[in-house]
Amino acid sequence: MFDYTAPQQLLKDKVIMVTGAGDGIGRAAAITYAQHGATVILLGKTLEKLEAVYDQIEALGAPQAAIIPLDLSTATEREYIELTDNIDSEFGRLDGLLHNASLLGMRTPIENYDPITWEKVMKVNAYAPFILTQNLLPLLRLSENGTIAFTSSSVGVKGRAYWGAYSVSKFATQGMMEILADELENTSNVRCNCINPGATRTPMRAQAYPGEIPENNPTPEEIMPVYLYLMGNDSLNISGQTFNAQS
Repeated sequence: MFDYTAPQQLLKDKVIMVTGAGDGIGRAAAITYAQHGATVILLGKTLEKLEAVYDQIEALGAPQAAIIPLDLSTATEREYIELTDNIDSEFGRLDGLLHNASLLGMRTPIENYDPITWEKVMKVNAYAPFILTQNLLPLLRLSENGTIAFTSSSVGVKGRAYWGAYSVSKFATQGMMEILADELENTSNVRCNCINPGATRTPMRAQAYPGEIPENNPTPEEIMPVYLYLMGNDSLNISGQTFNAQS
């Protein structure tokens, strides 16, 4: 795993949004951030799952979380603007943004790929991180040290057969992070990087590899060191990089 041990209060007083916070890696990240002192904004499409994460954070005695139900596959420009306005009104800034929400889509040759599914995957995996970042960047600039973490993949570095829209969306994510990091260099207190989680015991992994033994992969909680590192002040001078959660 990525070699980092976070101080207990690493994220004290920070406000961090996690997309796809209701399940898998997003759920683990939200709870881990809260355990380290952050006020976490839980964004996801299923209210019941977000409420369960909220309750778990409450039971830990961590700072009270906030819930924003939003389906990134259908969200409108107005909804993104309202989301930003609500965060501004409630918190006045944003210290961290973890773009975790993703759709797998279909594992099939491009010539057989359903165009509607392709569009939906691209909207959640590539467009949503763009429009969220664009809207929330002014609030991140108000942080003493703002940070954005995108979620990449090995198939977003080297294309592989049958990974279709998911792979293409991760190439887009990688490029977006690198462009943004270059644009913000020396002009902003906001840094941005990518995390490649690797093979992790999540519902998406099970969907992608139905014949795999899940227990052979680490849990989301086990890959959290890099997620903490990039959200805390120990990574202040790091931007434009891609980190593997599993060394």
